[in-house]
Amino acid sequence: MMSGKMVLRAGVLSALLLLTAGCVTDRGEETLSSSGSAAARANDTIKLSAGPCFGFCPSYSVTVTPDGSGLLVPERNTSVPGPTRFTVTSAQYRKLRASLAAFRPATGQSKRIGHGENCQRFATDMPGYSIEWTRDKADKTELDFQSGCFDARYAKLRAALKAMPKVLEIEAMLKPKTPVKG
Repeated sequence: MMSGKMVLRAGVLSALLLLTAGCVTDRGEETLSSSGSAAARANDTIKLSAGPCFGFCPSYSVTVTPDGSGLLVPERNTSVPGPTRFTVTSAQYRKLRASLAAFRPATGQSKRIGHGENCQRFATDMPGYSIEWTRDKADKTELDFQSGCFDARYAKLRAALKAMPKVLEIEAMLKPKTPVKG
């Protein structure tokens, strides 16, 4: 039979174990950050819009959801005539989300990176990108990035945006049709 002290110690020990169980994470999983919990970020719908440039750049928006749906809405210089649905694998979604994570503002916040705003080295005539993260009952989180910003600290963001069509396997939809000479 346990004495009163032993019962009290067992109770305290059990309580401590329960309290600390929520602090244990698997090193392979994301942890909390200023942009919300990893589980909440995993449910973000991500919309990326590529604006026009002073040339022949494709202009479009792409929306992907964690459930595997994708939608490309062309504006100009693409090979699809109108809104086009596609499928996104969970690996593609996770790769896109991870490639943008370091640049995602805190949930509900907006950030602009462009000439005179968070950027020192800037070239004109480059497309602008708008990235929106949304989820149920949370304010929209948005990043506006002018790709003419050549600060070294944004090299990974430029690489992520350049790789996005390949990651989502939509490159063929973004290549403009060559005009037919008649």
